[in-house]
Amino acid sequence: MWLTRRKLGLLALLTCGPVPAGAQAPTPPAQLPAELPATLALRGFDAVSYFLPGGPRPGAERFELAWGGRAWRFASAGNRAAFAAGPGFYAPRLDGNDPVGVLDGRIVDADPLVFAVLGGRLYLFRDAERRARLVADPGLADRAEARWPALARLIEPLPRSPN
Repeated sequence: MWLTRRKLGLLALLTCGPVPAGAQAPTPPAQLPAELPATLALRGFDAVSYFLPGGPRPGAERFELAWGGRAWRFASAGNRAAFAAGPGFYAPRLDGNDPVGVLDGRIVDADPLVFAVLGGRLYLFRDAERRARLVADPGLADRAEARWPALARLIEPLPRSPN
């Protein structure tokens, strides 16, 4: 759950009790960052490496890039540059959720090490059985893509970074 400054202020009010008349409501602590930290995408794996021989590879913090409210890590500066030039191409489809779950009308977390590149698109799966189901019938990916917009509306968007 993402906490905004407003939510933190309300939380402080709730946990500190009522504010006496004439007193100011508590302000969030001074150490709060100006922007909320981004969620680490793909558990730190390099999104570009899924499309290269031997991928996926772990990314490094020194090759990090913020995009879509997430921090993306890469194994090299070249991979970071490739992603920056076309993040929609390299980012996993269905916001990284399991396409079989999407077909069932559910948002299901996926394991970044259980993946398939189908039709030039990266899909992540919860387990090998779900992956095998989609690989055996690639048309299921198109059906999941068609169903995704209705499910995506149910997800609270991540805070966007200025990048």
